[in-house]
Amino acid sequence: MHNQMKKFIKIVLLATTLLAVAGLYESCSKDNNTGQPRIDYVRITRPESSDSLLIGAGQGMLIAIVGENLKNTTQIWFNDQPAVLTPTYITNTSILVSVPSQIPKKVTNVMKLVFSDGKELLYNFVVQISKPLVGSMVSEFVNDGDIATIRGDYFYEPVTVTFPGGKVAEKISVTDKLLQVKVPAGTTTGQIIVTTNFGTTKSDFFFRDNRNIFLDSDPYEGWWNSSYVVSSPGPGDPPKISGNYLRFKKAIGAWSWNELAGGPASAMPVHSKNIPDDAIIKPADYNLKFEVNTVKPYNSNMVKINVALNAEDNDAYLWTPPIDTKGQWQTVVIPFETVVASYKVKPTVNPAGYWSRILFHGPGDLDADISFDNFRVVPKVAK
Repeated sequence: MHNQMKKFIKIVLLATTLLAVAGLYESCSKDNNTGQPRIDYVRITRPESSDSLLIGAGQGMLIAIVGENLKNTTQIWFNDQPAVLTPTYITNTSILVSVPSQIPKKVTNVMKLVFSDGKELLYNFVVQISKPLVGSMVSEFVNDGDIATIRGDYFYEPVTVTFPGGKVAEKISVTDKLLQVKVPAGTTTGQIIVTTNFGTTKSDFFFRDNRNIFLDSDPYEGWWNSSYVVSSPGPGDPPKISGNYLRFKKAIGAWSWNELAGGPASAMPVHSKNIPDDAIIKPADYNLKFEVNTVKPYNSNMVKINVALNAEDNDAYLWTPPIDTKGQWQTVVIPFETVVASYKVKPTVNPAGYWSRILFHGPGDLDADISFDNFRVVPKVAK
């Protein structure tokens, strides 16, 4: 009887202890469920990188918000843009959500959680939106008052374009990847600046680039061919964009030999020394550029380009058709290392200057009406 009483007392004590522990667990659980929401950290969602914590993320990126008492979240805002929430991705300790792709009108660098009781939780978090990318222009030479087209990305409104000389351009058309603007009066030579709410970028190219020009007929120099120089264009002719230009307007047969411009250094004292030594030593850092205007399509034959050679050489870079600018000036960009790779005899630095030539010579007849200007070798990246 005594032993049975002791066993009964043990059972009662054990039951009381279990009830107390259960009550304590329930109390703790209730405290967690009804406590103040908090965010401990934000991380990426890939399991192999779960220890990578974030203070910001790009547009459209899926992130994990980790904390406590988050299950009653009904809205999440990044800057002034709402995120789309999936209820099954919301638990008491974590939320999976994608950063909105929409561009904020007002940037606060704050993430805001809104809960079912109307309370809010703020957390510093940067939506990483790229500053403008200024890639190239359809033509780097455009007259004041005419329309210039800039290629790139992240051209998010409000956007401003400032030309060399400090004048802000009038916008004609804006998309994420293309800007059309009117060139302001008084524009000079230099980098174009594009600014949005997310940053400012200067172009690596120069507008109206007058650096390192080795052929342009201002003044005319060389062995060939002064008759192609246009100084006073008439109605319907391509307009001048940078002084005189070269116009090749004739019907030519396949493999006929037609020199447009160029010559040895001795015949071109103003231009032949303009190619920088650094371009000869490190051609991969430079581009060959020129402007072209086709009144009739360049759709046959071949243009052979020699630049930066120490002597006459029929090895040349082959600028192949087709191109049709429909009577508008466009800038052609060719990596200078590609040009140099065309030569069997590689250029070497020559303080006396360089031999150059632009030649029509190739397969196919061509009814040509094509103009050129501003042959130059310029850095790919502005320093």
